[in-house]
Amino acid sequence: MDCRLDNKVALVTGASRGIGQAIAAAYAAAGASVMLSSRKAEALDEAVRAIGSTGGELATFVANAGDPEAAAACVAATVERFGALDILVNNAATSPYMGPMIDIDLPRLDKTYDVNLRGAFVWTQEAWRQSMSDRGGVVINISSIGGMSVETSIGHYNVTKAALIHLTRSLAADLAPGVRVVALCPGLVKTDMARALWERNEDAVAQMVPLKRLGEPSDIADAAVFLASDSASWITGTTLVVDGGMLL
Repeated sequence: MDCRLDNKVALVTGASRGIGQAIAAAYAAAGASVMLSSRKAEALDEAVRAIGSTGGELATFVANAGDPEAAAACVAATVERFGALDILVNNAATSPYMGPMIDIDLPRLDKTYDVNLRGAFVWTQEAWRQSMSDRGGVVINISSIGGMSVETSIGHYNVTKAALIHLTRSLAADLAPGVRVVALCPGLVKTDMARALWERNEDAVAQMVPLKRLGEPSDIADAAVFLASDSASWITGTTLVVDGGMLL
């Protein structure tokens, strides 16, 4: 099975750390040129240093994933720098509230929606308008197993991730046959964003996972390479769960 991404151009949002950085690194190692985007230039520079010279060319663009103008500018910069955009990974997400969903305030509800759901749509729309409508491509939306289950402490986050799964299906039907749209649903992965869910009781939490360990960012990155490659050329509109069996 050939999962190389030579001569492909990828754009990864939320790429300065965690799953996004791991996907960017894996894409570069597979031969793709990669634009890394996130909110802070310093964090992006650090991510590029961490990835190093692994294969494909790396570039960075500072953009807030919830800002439509920033999305348009980042996609334009990617096309200008590399000549096209073949793979978009909507990875950026936020979860600014933890507690009973009924008590969330509207500013944090809106922020979660703007980044996690509206953001994914806007970035996909810009990728389509500026490159993929002419040459095709692949869009990978990073959802969560939270979108398939209920966790009362992060309810609205999970609502946006459930909606992202359905957005994936709708866009896959809309953009076929030229553009494939798929979703990845990670389980509990050891990232800074999820630290509150695992750090204090990592061993105990891992014992609840059938495969007896928490996920690593590389577990998700490996799946993202496959889905972006020609080996997945007959896969669209579906959701791949990568969770060590947690949903069982």
